[in-house]
Amino acid sequence: MASELKIDIVSDVSCPWCIIGFKALQTALQEIAPEIKANIEWQPFELNPQMPKEGQDITEHLTQKYQITEQQVEQNRDAIKQRGLDVGYEFGIRGGGRIYNTFDSHRLLHWAKSQGKQTELKLALFDLYFKNQGNPSDHKQLLDTAVLVGLDKNEAKNVLDSTQFETEVRDLQQHYQRAGVSSVPAVIVNNKHLISGGQPADVFRQALSQIASEM
Repeated sequence: MASELKIDIVSDVSCPWCIIGFKALQTALQEIAPEIKANIEWQPFELNPQMPKEGQDITEHLTQKYQITEQQVEQNRDAIKQRGLDVGYEFGIRGGGRIYNTFDSHRLLHWAKSQGKQTELKLALFDLYFKNQGNPSDHKQLLDTAVLVGLDKNEAKNVLDSTQFETEVRDLQQHYQRAGVSSVPAVIVNNKHLISGGQPADVFRQALSQIASEM
């Protein structure tokens, strides 16, 4: 009988290491299937909860937040692009792009879970931001993305136009912060095993195989 793992991925849609980590996790799960299966849920984390709706220039934001130079920003960007290619994900051109508030994205993702489309929406939101230079705080773009993965546009609009799931999302964020999550991605297996960062596929494969063997 296959072992089934519960995997919570704490992440933000504007976090490049989150999509890199997921692609590596996906590869690991393919390698250990069918003996080990996973039930994946995405949990909210805002990299920049105080970010205003209009956002901020990415390079300006990164130099201020991490006290690094523009040259270092470019070097980091190149390294991330290469890591993306290594796991089969091609980042778009984000030079001159912006970083945005992502809270409404998380509300929509919380709703999408009840519709059985959370992973599909999460991956489409990564593409919106990283491939298409989209704005994950813009309601029209969020609605278009929801429709793209087969979600009902009117129901999605009702969520975004209201305060639905604000409390739930904030409570989940606080829960994972209290649990010690301060950076993302954070992959939590069976509510107790933490795998931090955008790890390579073999790290995930070994960790998941070990956890499954102890069940």
